[in-house]
Amino acid sequence: MKTIVITGTDTDIGKTVFAAALATALGAHYWKPIQAGLDGATDAATVTGLGVPADRILPEAYRLATPCSPHRAAEIDGIAIDPARLALPRVPGPLVVEGAGGVLVPVTRDLLYADLFARWHEPVVLVARTSLGTINHSLLAIEALRARAIPILGIAFNGDGNEDSEATIAAMGRVRRLGRLPRLPKLDAATLAEAFAAAFDLADFT
Repeated sequence: MKTIVITGTDTDIGKTVFAAALATALGAHYWKPIQAGLDGATDAATVTGLGVPADRILPEAYRLATPCSPHRAAEIDGIAIDPARLALPRVPGPLVVEGAGGVLVPVTRDLLYADLFARWHEPVVLVARTSLGTINHSLLAIEALRARAIPILGIAFNGDGNEDSEATIAAMGRVRRLGRLPRLPKLDAATLAEAFAAAFDLADFT
């Protein structure tokens, strides 16, 4: 697989951390098409700090100031998002692409991230937390992806282990359970790479 799209069941669930781990393990380029929110570290900066070389970070198509859904952030900034600028970039080797928030976050007033994923038609990894509510959120996200015939590579979990929830989602959603990144007392490039190698089989992504 040359391109893998990282999406999630919600915002702030660890998509960026997982994307950094996967891109590092694959030696891939990383692309965040739309960055909404520029105060503090951007997702691209976070990924760089977690081990992805700066020369493998592709510039965002849009950098929006307000930390909210891209459609609204663009309106606040007075910017019209052109979906044509969100075509997948061509790079040598693999590419890891990170969406924003969840599967049905609006990119514009008439385009959802799931619609964009359907246009790309590249395999998607769904990132989910393991805490209460994850079964419902995960199964809804899987249904939204399948309704658009988007290929689902599998589901990756973040957080403390919850065997029943993880197994239930995989079984009821009919998706591959790729692994789980545990909570790390210290999060840096070295600890993340070690945790990813212990929890995931790189062959599942190649």
